[in-house]
Amino acid sequence: MRLARTAHTSQPWRIHAIAGDFRLEDVWALPTPGGHDDFSRLVLLTLALDPGDSASCAIRSLFALRWQIGRLLGWDRPDDGLGTRVPSLRDRLPADLRGTAAEMEFAGLPFSPLYLTDTEFAAEIANRTMHGILHLGWVPHGDGYRGQMAVLVKRNGLLGTAYMAAIAPFRHRIVYPPAIRELERVWRRGLAFAA
Repeated sequence: MRLARTAHTSQPWRIHAIAGDFRLEDVWALPTPGGHDDFSRLVLLTLALDPGDSASCAIRSLFALRWQIGRLLGWDRPDDGLGTRVPSLRDRLPADLRGTAAEMEFAGLPFSPLYLTDTEFAAEIANRTMHGILHLGWVPHGDGYRGQMAVLVKRNGLLGTAYMAAIAPFRHRIVYPPAIRELERVWRRGLAFAA
């Protein structure tokens, strides 16, 4: 499920021009087969995800631990977030992307949606450790399309570098694989209801 960096960098995504100074951390194939017009469904499912309600005990526990550590160490204070420690990437958006995700909201993650097109969605988050982007794309695959997720990060100094290095094994082995399997189950269940 994890893809080479070129799976993201070779696509003509709008995010390249907006976040060229961010580092590409991860690219994942999402098991969400569909047609040309199914991308909005993937975006809505992503907005609805809440790690606190995950079927995976490991995901629930790790996110609860992360939020607790963040509170204890002051990583997630409002003055370390978007518009305070770092300017929002909304300031970089070209006119045709501004306001395209204004009505969107995440149910259980502290991301702020940036923009939405027919094949691309981006959201951002910032705290004391980093400024991050969650990017979803809708790519041709076989006879149809599937989702692709990329994570881009601008680390905040030594703390951010140490933090990203420390969480990498957890992201790659404990968080993303079960979260992607859970997304697949929800996606397929929706297809069964539609049939």
